[in-house]
Amino acid sequence: MKKVFSAVWDYIKRLDKFMLLICLVLSASGIFLLYTLDMNGISPYVTERQWHTQFYASCLGVFAALVISAIDYHFIAKIWWLYTPVLLILVMLLFTPLGVGVDGADDIGWLNLGFIQFQPSELLKIAFIMTFSLHLSKVGSRLNELPNMILLALHGLVPVALIMLQGDDGSALVFLFMFAAMLFSAGLSWKYMLAAGIAVPAAAFFAWNYLMQPHQLKRFQVLFDEEMQQSEILGIYYQQWLGKKALGSGQMTGLGLFGSDNYTYVSEIDTDFIFAYIGMTLGFVGCIAAIILLAALCLKPLSVSTSSKDSLGRYICVGVFAMYLFHSVINIGMVLAVFPVIGIPLPFLSAGGTSVLSMYAAAGLSMSVHSHRKKKTYMFYEEKYD
Repeated sequence: MKKVFSAVWDYIKRLDKFMLLICLVLSASGIFLLYTLDMNGISPYVTERQWHTQFYASCLGVFAALVISAIDYHFIAKIWWLYTPVLLILVMLLFTPLGVGVDGADDIGWLNLGFIQFQPSELLKIAFIMTFSLHLSKVGSRLNELPNMILLALHGLVPVALIMLQGDDGSALVFLFMFAAMLFSAGLSWKYMLAAGIAVPAAAFFAWNYLMQPHQLKRFQVLFDEEMQQSEILGIYYQQWLGKKALGSGQMTGLGLFGSDNYTYVSEIDTDFIFAYIGMTLGFVGCIAAIILLAALCLKPLSVSTSSKDSLGRYICVGVFAMYLFHSVINIGMVLAVFPVIGIPLPFLSAGGTSVLSMYAAAGLSMSVHSHRKKKTYMFYEEKYD
């Protein structure tokens, strides 16, 4: 019994409490925002089910983060063959009748198993961080050799292609950004970066003229064309126009979380446009507070990466940082009409059980790297590394 208490106490001492606190504050804020959305009746599509799901998913997420943080990240990486194939199969099931869409979304991204409905692509992000980190650490100093670069590129292409085929361009871009950030942190040669700098504009030109659908082109064009904004104010620009109106209506301190008669309805205000609701109810002050918390969430894994005892831990933390950063910047950019609407949730704040669970799992990975920076004997796993 004494050994058990000693192990638990050692775990608590090594726990990244600041990272956990950031997640808890953001998560609790998200649940409360969804509760007030339900109470205020701003959207007929927001019910108590949203904040109930968010609460239960957050509780499960906290438990998952704590368990993951207690396990050595080397062990989690080594058993990639156990969870990655399962998640890939779940993603491929989206191409069967089990795959469903939801109102307001263009993609078939939800898997309906009857007793539960969730987004497997969100959980695949965690598996990708682990497998790609392991791949990079195995390659090591041979990263820039052409055969290794081809294999790494294929590793990154698989999830991007799968998610794009299901129609979820937003999640595909998240995978692409994580891939690029982790590859860069591993010491990618300037020759490959120069080649990418030449290839990206050419690929963008080809995609713009031959691959993208008319409605996708409009989402970009409307951001820079004021005349088009006026003509599409009841069309493709309507959601972003309402989002900016809601965001600005809060002015400095907001309209309040309860009881105002001046709330603005915005579709998907509980998910993609939750930041507009923050601005409307809590004003500029609330928006700045949310941005500070999100900045802390992004920077904490990056900080942990600098103290990691090996490259595997460093790459894991960079992957978590990239995921949080891309979600945060693109989501807020959508509300500000700086980026097109591509359906990316705001970490911990947007409604979505699978999203919250994956965000907590990512935090657990960062916390595992933090907890296992120096010692070689851990609570649930023990092994010596060179």
